[in-house]
Amino acid sequence: MQVHLIDATYELFRAFFAVPPSSGPTGQEVGATRALARSLLRLLTDPQVTHLACAYDHVIESFRNRLFDGYKTGEGIDPALFSQFELAEDMTRALGIVTWPMVEFEADDALATFAARCAPDPSVTRVLICSPDKDLAQCVEGERVVMFDRMRVKLIDEAGVHEKFGVAPASIPDWLALVGDQADGIPGVARWGAKSAAAVLAHYHSLEHIPDDAAAWSVKVRGAPALAQSLAAHREVALLYRELARLRRDVPLVETLDALHWRGPNQAELEAFAERVGDSRLVELAMRTHADRAARA
Repeated sequence: MQVHLIDATYELFRAFFAVPPSSGPTGQEVGATRALARSLLRLLTDPQVTHLACAYDHVIESFRNRLFDGYKTGEGIDPALFSQFELAEDMTRALGIVTWPMVEFEADDALATFAARCAPDPSVTRVLICSPDKDLAQCVEGERVVMFDRMRVKLIDEAGVHEKFGVAPASIPDWLALVGDQADGIPGVARWGAKSAAAVLAHYHSLEHIPDDAAAWSVKVRGAPALAQSLAAHREVALLYRELARLRRDVPLVETLDALHWRGPNQAELEAFAERVGDSRLVELAMRTHADRAARA
C-alpha cells in the first residue's frame, strides 16, 4: 500500500489564492475549503490512494515560538483565510479522512512523525508526503519516503533532494540554518547562500563538523574566510536555527496505519457540513467517489 500524508494547511493556503471568494449561508468565506474538498475527492478517485491523513496548523504558533521570538506567527494572514482553518478541519473529518490539527507542534511535525512511523512497515510500499515545503525534504528516504507536489505532479526522492539542494536529506536542517527560511522566520547566517551552504555541508554534513578556521576546510568554496568567520561568530544562533528547522518525529499521534484506510465519508456529518457551507453537491461527489471505489474493489 501507499500512504499519502497531506500538508493540508499548505493546500488550504494555495486554494485560497487560486480560487475566487465564495460566501456560505452565514456570510463566512468558504471558497478555499470547498476547493480543498474537491481536490481531496479527486485524489481519492485514484485507486492507489487508500491510506491518507491531513495535517493542519490549527494555530500558526508552536513550541518553536518559545525558542525564538522571530519565528513565524499568524500575523498578516488574511482573516478570510484564517477563518477557514477550523472549517477545513471539519471538512476533512466529514469526508472520513484522518485529521491532525496541530497546536503545540506544527503540521510538518505530524507528517514527519507518521512518515517515520509507517515507513518501516513491510506492508507499506511508499510514503508520499504531499507538499513542496523544503522543510519536509529532511524526511525523504531513498525512494520509499518521498515528497509529492500534487499541483505540479512532481515527485522528489532522495536523489531529487541531492539534486535540488546539493545535500542529503539529513543535512536539510543544517542547510536551512545557514541559508535561512523566510517563510518560517529563520534569518540564516550572514554571508551564507544556497550554493556555499550546499558545498560545505556536502562535505561536512552538519554544523558541528565545519571548522571555525577556513584554512582547515577540506573543501574549496569562494569566500571561505568570510564564511568561516561569520559562522564562528554566529555558531550558537546557527544551532538554534537548526533546532527550529528540524522536524519532530515524536508527535503523540494516536492513529494506527489501519486508521488511515479511507472507508468513505461520514454521511450525516458531511450533509451537515455541506449545508453549513452551502454546497449540497459535495455530498453527492463524496458518496459517488466512495461508491466507485467500492465497485472497483
